[in-house]
Amino acid sequence: MEVKFKIWLEEDGKQVFGDGIYRLLLFIDRYGSINQAAQKENMSYRQAWGKIKRIETRLNKKLLDRKIGGESGGGATLTPVGRKLVSNYKKLTKRIEKEIEDISEEISKL
Repeated sequence: MEVKFKIWLEEDGKQVFGDGIYRLLLFIDRYGSINQAAQKENMSYRQAWGKIKRIETRLNKKLLDRKIGGESGGGATLTPVGRKLVSNYKKLTKRIEKEIEDISEEISKL
């Protein structure tokens, strides 16, 4: 028997943050590019940017600093708020995974 779970954060009954946007922000942090991150998540740039803007609007916080393309190219980096959100979501997920793992072991001993 296996225990499965999903974690997401809500505000006023609307999802604000979950695994998808978490992975998207991790890829943006890694590659410095919304477009490359979107490709890794099998979505268009427009879809990725739309998700980010919706979350920024719901939180009333900026998650990314964007540099518009040009001669040296564009890019994106996480703001301190974006980094903290990613970090705290990872901590939350790891803690819950550990608890579920421990409980699953107990269940398997029954």
